[in-house]
Amino acid sequence: MARMAEVRLPYRGWLFDLDGTVYRGEKLIPGAAEVIAALRASGRRVAFLSNKPIQTRADYADKLTRLGIPTRAAEVVNSSLVLARYLARLDPGATCFVIGEPPLIGELLAHGLQVRDDPQVGWVVVAFDRTFTYAKLNTALQAVKRGARLIATNPDRTCPVADGEIPDCAGMIAAVEAVTGKRVELIVGKPSPLILEVALDVLGLPAAETVIVGDRIETDVTMGKALGLHTVLVLSGVTASDDTRIADLKPDHVLASIKELLNPEGG
Repeated sequence: MARMAEVRLPYRGWLFDLDGTVYRGEKLIPGAAEVIAALRASGRRVAFLSNKPIQTRADYADKLTRLGIPTRAAEVVNSSLVLARYLARLDPGATCFVIGEPPLIGELLAHGLQVRDDPQVGWVVVAFDRTFTYAKLNTALQAVKRGARLIATNPDRTCPVADGEIPDCAGMIAAVEAVTGKRVELIVGKPSPLILEVALDVLGLPAAETVIVGDRIETDVTMGKALGLHTVLVLSGVTASDDTRIADLKPDHVLASIKELLNPEGG
């Protein structure tokens, strides 16, 4: 029997971005299943980290499992969870108008927050929303004029998909800020320390013993560098090999894809 492949880096805790790092669309990036299996077999701790609020944590776990990486919802941290936890602690029972999709709304409701479709709210929550409309933008404007505060899930400009990229939350944030004249107070997703705090709690490890593996230099690597994690940039997603920010930020490792984490001798 061939022995299990081995991962060539020594870190105890592993945080993996999903889109562009572990999979693209409905296909695993080659080597992803082997890397995760090898880490788990060696007793390392693994969690998955996503800025995308358009799926539930259970949806992410089901997708990973279906694609060949058995995963529990508790091993997934996304921006919906982080925003809901933060807002529920800051303003329990807060009223929210949501520019976002049902998975985010469900997470807010599960944390005791109130979601309304009118501008009589304390908060406007801005997220990646493929159903974004003029009517939603107008409701956000009227809410802010009445004193509502602005909070957002993630800063990503685009989201990688199987055949390229689609607009992400940055587009919704820009529209809301443009019409209201107000800045979003807080963005909870990567590179915010808020999402990392939740992720490290899931792992049960400190930042110094943890590595983040991701394809976005402006979120994954920036957060890791700022907050004391080790960093692996993979070039299988949105960051190109000639991006000048790579030399500026100096990730600990730059790899073509997740597959290069495997020891060539292993297996």
